[in-house]
Amino acid sequence: MGLFPWESFSAGLSSGNRKKEGFGETVRAKTDELGHSRYYQDSDFQVVDRVVELAQKRGVKPTQIALAWLLHQPGVTAPIVGASKIEHLKEAVEAVDLVLSDQERKFLEEPYKPHLIIGHR
Repeated sequence: MGLFPWESFSAGLSSGNRKKEGFGETVRAKTDELGHSRYYQDSDFQVVDRVVELAQKRGVKPTQIALAWLLHQPGVTAPIVGASKIEHLKEAVEAVDLVLSDQERKFLEEPYKPHLIIGHR
């Protein structure tokens, strides 16, 4: 069975442009009530901080690190990415070839706390 993860970038959180205080700079970051209700735990921001840190070390975008991590999860066939600009699509394609070491994956995963399943009946 293949998995098609939806909301691969956690409603933009993994881009590193959202903040716990003030929500962020973009209109979406400031007004996305659904994203605020899903992804604003302290542990979410700890993971994002690590994504941003690793992206800076590797010289890539945070979303590329997030996508590379997701693509290396067992069973993931094709994550669903929302690309509103051609650059987003190009960055997603480049992330396909980005390989994270075991140490890098552990670094990203360490602060993660599972979320409750939402949207099911």
